[in-house]
Amino acid sequence: MKSFTRLSLAAIAVTLFFNAFCVTETKAQGVLNEILKRMEVNRNTMKTLRSNVKMVKYNSQLKESDTTEGTSIYLPLKGRDALVRIDWTKPVEEKLAVVNGEYILFRPRLKQAIVGKAKDAKGNGKANGALSFMNMSKEQLKSNYTIKYLGQENVSDGTLTWHLELTPKAATNFKIAELWVDQNGMPIQAKVIENNNDTTTVLLSNIRKNETVNVGDIAIKLPPGTKKISG
Repeated sequence: MKSFTRLSLAAIAVTLFFNAFCVTETKAQGVLNEILKRMEVNRNTMKTLRSNVKMVKYNSQLKESDTTEGTSIYLPLKGRDALVRIDWTKPVEEKLAVVNGEYILFRPRLKQAIVGKAKDAKGNGKANGALSFMNMSKEQLKSNYTIKYLGQENVSDGTLTWHLELTPKAATNFKIAELWVDQNGMPIQAKVIENNNDTTTVLLSNIRKNETVNVGDIAIKLPPGTKKISG
């Protein structure tokens, strides 16, 4: 009888565990659906974006990090890649513009401009890849990534966010991306983990939505004598 009772209790415990797990999974899915819904509303109502930007690049082999800071302008376009302008100010001055899938990174101190495809950008050009998630619809995110809700988390500036993990469904140049989304559905931090475990993390702060932005604000005017290099 005692043995039967122990087995019965064990069976009840296992049943309760799996029932609780199912409830937790269902709740997490409900939260994820709400997050994606708010992200879609944010995407549809955001016509322009200005912000401060901080990027941390981590080299997994050297175990070293480089931090770059500046300001950004983001102009989403329906059915097209967004227009992006980032003016890096620390530790050195550099200017990045992304237009029609092409990027140009201007280095005034070297009188040099690196140009190439945005998807292949390296160095300080990688910020655009992390920002690209803001221009994706809910359907695009769900179609291209397996999305997992990781819980609530404060980013470094203290903002409370929802933390998401995105795993590409098809082969790409990174293996995992993470997003931190605020209560308004705005992705304010993105982290891209490359196949070699290097990471690029971009944090937006002092966000100003729907201020006037002209296409001319995005373009970089290169001074005479600037040498162009393929990226």
